[in-house]
Amino acid sequence: MSQVCNHDTEEIPTAVPPLVADDFSDATYTVQDESARNSIMNLIKHPWTIVFFVGFIAYLAIRSVYARRTKTEQKVHRQVDRLETALLLMVIPTSLLLPLLYLFTPLLWFADYRLPAAAPWLGTLVMLAAIWLFWRSHADLGQNWSVSLEVRSGHQLVTGGVYRLIRHPMYASIFLWGLAQGLLLPNWLAGWSALVPFTVMYFVRTPREEEMMCQFFGEEYRQYMLRTGRLVPRVVKNTKP
Repeated sequence: MSQVCNHDTEEIPTAVPPLVADDFSDATYTVQDESARNSIMNLIKHPWTIVFFVGFIAYLAIRSVYARRTKTEQKVHRQVDRLETALLLMVIPTSLLLPLLYLFTPLLWFADYRLPAAAPWLGTLVMLAAIWLFWRSHADLGQNWSVSLEVRSGHQLVTGGVYRLIRHPMYASIFLWGLAQGLLLPNWLAGWSALVPFTVMYFVRTPREEEMMCQFFGEEYRQYMLRTGRLVPRVVKNTKP
């Protein structure tokens, strides 16, 4: 008898290719790539955040230019006490860091919410007005501007330009900016991080600032207070500051 070997029915084991280092590097790259995409997701997920970011850069650029121009001015009075320092530390980090955390990290996603469709359009208009008034306030003050409560050598009382009708147009511009930020960023923390702390700062700091101005400019500043409003033009002329 002849024996027939049926090789067709035999199962030939398939060799499993060994894992090589490139496989792990590809997997690592995929995770890193996904992380990178997540880090800028808010910036591209909501197109209006790009509008905000452009305005944010313009806002910082204006402040940086005038800060450099006035850096070497001699100071004759500087009222930077613990309260003033606390106010600056409350406003500056929240108004700068929280929007950036929202735009470039997922850390604040838990506070997201949906804005009405018209809100970003309104926010863009308010932002443009805020940036213009912010720039114009710095330009009109010139060398008399400072970030803290200071009086410079040769300090002049500016009552022209945007200061003709209101005493604190720069503060008005920051209020407008805070409103625009809330209308453009759909996040409870990042959106309103500028407006809330600055409101506290405004009501604490402004009386101190005006008292300092009265000390150095006397009756000239008191008369200026009578014919101007703090944030909006005075409708009825007052008889006392």
